[in-house]
Amino acid sequence: MSLIKRNPSKEVDLWNREFPVPRAIDRLQREMNRAFDDFFRGDLFDTNSFLAHSWSPAIDVSETKDAYVIQAELPGVKKEEVKITLHDNLVTIRGEKKSETEKKGENIHRVERSFGVFERTFSLPGTVHGESVDAKYDNGVLTITLPKTEEAKERIVDVKVK
Repeated sequence: MSLIKRNPSKEVDLWNREFPVPRAIDRLQREMNRAFDDFFRGDLFDTNSFLAHSWSPAIDVSETKDAYVIQAELPGVKKEEVKITLHDNLVTIRGEKKSETEKKGENIHRVERSFGVFERTFSLPGTVHGESVDAKYDNGVLTITLPKTEEAKERIVDVKVK
């Protein structure tokens, strides 16, 4: 006796050949798959809806010994279109990625790039020197360095046991 690994997809193929599934059901399955793919990509919404014009950039927040660092991927966004605010340990990054206008004589077959206004706000676990905040924008990546105050920096205290 030998063991054979079960392959459910092969069973479905065999079942389809022996007992043909009506084409309408197969077509329905393909359309449902396409609808879910379009939904999660954002294609389902027409171009005039709010959701079609919103996007959210990918952001990393990290901490070093002396500062908090925020990196945001902003491809296609001009640095003049980005505004950074700091208020009560809340950092807000807002901006706009503008859509490109259609060119005459060009037929658009598919548009997957997102555009629109974005806003992301992050709460910092400690206080920062607001006047020493540094922001750099290079190759579509915004890096914000927020230096910690002395109170926010980690301190090591030797405790003498009596």
